[in-house]
Amino acid sequence: MTSNLNPSSRDRTLHLVGNAHIDPVWLWRWPEGLQEIRATFQSAIDRMEEYPDFVFTCDSVMYLEWIETHDPELFAAIRKRVAEGRWQIVGGWWIEPDCNIPSGESFVRHALYGQRYLIEKFGEAATVGCNLDPFGHNATIPQILRKSGMDGYVFLRPGPHEQVLPGQFFHWEAPDGSRVMAYRLPHEYCTPGKDIGNHLDKSLAMMPPDEPELMVFYGVGNHGGGPTKANLDSIVRLDSLGGLPKLELSHPGRFFDTLRAREDVPVHAGELQHHGPGCYSAHSGVKAWNRRAENDLQRAEKWAAVAAAVAGEEYPLDKLTEAWKLVLFNQFHDILAGTSIRSAYEDSRDEYGRARSIAAEIFNRATQAIARRIDIPLRDGTVPVVVFNPHPWELTSDVEVEFAQAAAVRLTDHDGRPVPVQLTRSEAAMQGNRGRLAFRATVPPLGHRVLHLLPGAAEPAAGPVTATGTSLENEHLRLEIDPATGWLTSLLDKDSGAELIPASPGAHVVVVDDASDTWGHRVRAYDKAVGSFTGSRVRLVESGPVRAVLRIESRYGTSTMAEELVLSAGAKAVEVRTVVDWHEKLKLLKLRFPTALSDVTATHEIPYSHLERTPDGTEEPTQAWVDVTGTLPGGRRAGLTVVNDSKHGHDVTGGEIGMTALRSPVYAWHEPKILDEDGVYEYLDQGRQEFRYLLLPHGADWRDADPSRRAAELNQPVYALLETFHEGPLGQVESHADDGNGSVLVTVVKGGEDGSGDFVVRAYESQGKAAATRISLPMLGEARVVEAEFGPHEIKTFRVPRDASAPVVETDLLELALTPEASED
Repeated sequence: MTSNLNPSSRDRTLHLVGNAHIDPVWLWRWPEGLQEIRATFQSAIDRMEEYPDFVFTCDSVMYLEWIETHDPELFAAIRKRVAEGRWQIVGGWWIEPDCNIPSGESFVRHALYGQRYLIEKFGEAATVGCNLDPFGHNATIPQILRKSGMDGYVFLRPGPHEQVLPGQFFHWEAPDGSRVMAYRLPHEYCTPGKDIGNHLDKSLAMMPPDEPELMVFYGVGNHGGGPTKANLDSIVRLDSLGGLPKLELSHPGRFFDTLRAREDVPVHAGELQHHGPGCYSAHSGVKAWNRRAENDLQRAEKWAAVAAAVAGEEYPLDKLTEAWKLVLFNQFHDILAGTSIRSAYEDSRDEYGRARSIAAEIFNRATQAIARRIDIPLRDGTVPVVVFNPHPWELTSDVEVEFAQAAAVRLTDHDGRPVPVQLTRSEAAMQGNRGRLAFRATVPPLGHRVLHLLPGAAEPAAGPVTATGTSLENEHLRLEIDPATGWLTSLLDKDSGAELIPASPGAHVVVVDDASDTWGHRVRAYDKAVGSFTGSRVRLVESGPVRAVLRIESRYGTSTMAEELVLSAGAKAVEVRTVVDWHEKLKLLKLRFPTALSDVTATHEIPYSHLERTPDGTEEPTQAWVDVTGTLPGGRRAGLTVVNDSKHGHDVTGGEIGMTALRSPVYAWHEPKILDEDGVYEYLDQGRQEFRYLLLPHGADWRDADPSRRAAELNQPVYALLETFHEGPLGQVESHADDGNGSVLVTVVKGGEDGSGDFVVRAYESQGKAAATRISLPMLGEARVVEAEFGPHEIKTFRVPRDASAPVVETDLLELALTPEASED
């Protein structure tokens, strides 16, 4: 609804939102951040005493919990002002996270813990989401907002020069069709502490000149501060002059209320990108800590829920909440994006470590409780091994376990049938029999299987994997290595007959000039190659009935890399275990995966969904997999998916996938600062790091390879536990939950947040097609099932009462009953 209003017409209203954007960590560490939050909130309370019309907002719920803990008197004053409507509840998330890198489940937890805290402490939840400072926003966010009680969203980046949007405000639509009203802030989310006239001029110049209602934020930010007396006095002065639209001290909820009846609001479907693409890869360490902590916690929750159901263990809700909140705090955009000072990552490392330690304790307690209840009759001379599958679908995978008599051992299943086993490289370099074993096991959905180690070497037998010094082959795949280049000259998908490697593949490990700052400002693509690693040695380091391993060693200058290609019996993917020792500065390391494909479609996983993106070399934020599917010479359709365990920056150029392994800018370096030629600086990603990825060939449709499940398996591998003999109520092969292995993928099985003893199951549709699903929960009895219809890309949450006579109930993401409006959505 545009009009013929003059830009300065007093019939127009400019909603001025008093706000404090606070970075708890950035160019400072968290203790300083805590102090700035306390000082800013006290300042806001003081301004309310002095200016009766002043309204304040701040969007990170965690700050309120910090104040409740450290300054109860100030917290009481905030509660009073919230009840009066002077302190407006906005945001609803635990913190302003990086909005690309966290997993789908992490975004759910930001809303879950944030909104439930607001309801408990203030009696209300936020209805407007705010992520003012993050560096891009994934396309699933509207669905997560709507399913956690929010229908509005405020953001700043990407700016108008980075992405053209259909208006200052618009309906933002997620892949599942969920919509929220989104508003891009003009100019900036904060102001100097003095007169804000210049800020208003710049903001108005960026916005439509004839919209009757618009919104601008003001207040000192980043290191806290909030609105000042000078800010508020200037608003009174500027409004009295009459040359601007009417200036109203307001808040986001009031502004969005003016838009709800509008029928002319345009729609934007998809993500909001790009700003600072270097953030997708800066500081490999924090990206890996985050991915591992997310997966460790989800694994621990699942097994703690199973142990509560089948072993009577108490569900450790408080400990899990503590650990999740540590992870969510460290997803703050300036931490997880890699853009904070070096010492801040000492704190982050320790906090992620604490979260993972809590998860490990819970997981170990749960699996031990289950294992000791398995009925394992005595078999003289054997040692039982219990293998746990953390996923609610059947999984066949390599299993590794350290064992005292590994030099001469056999393996059987619970019925005594032989299982192939071989020695693999141990973590210890010891003289004697102790070593590490590798074997292949099929484990039921979210279940366990018992196998038995026996003394005495197995009879030599040829397995399905054959190997030479430069090639590997099993039932499904064949690959060949060129020792000169240190990479593939052939990757044949034997099932389809598709050869994926082109006749003249380019370099695999590419060094790129990267003169951009820590954020990667002004960068679209990392494509200025200045060299590549060259192969120094290729050798076969392991071969047996279970798998074969080729080790490729290469170097560039003083930096080295080793990639071990693992091909296992029956595997349809090649696992690559990578170790990099990096000593370059102001450079970036890309792993490139050239294919013979043309006319490609590039598909990237995003949180709890996926998107097709243009394969033009743009650096993109990706979760755990990226795929190219296209046409091979001769017309056959085929594709390749690359699955990773800790990398988020990717590009697709034609039929070639690029994965950014690391970047080495200076810590917390922001343009326009020019580095001094003789300056002493610390550079990111120096030294040794490890990561793993999969090469997953497939036919004409990537969905047949089910990359979301393969990524989950890589990031949450099976676990083996040496056991003893005992009686028990559980069988040696049992499943505790099964999602049916279709396009609806269960990611969460947990205890309810209300502590009632009920269980919560969360799943999402992973392939972009409507599906009916049946999730069985034998851990609660053979008859306990969840049946539901999912739309494409849809996330659903279910409360499953422990009482088998009580019905399963669909809830929102906050684990609260759906409203009629939400049910219709």
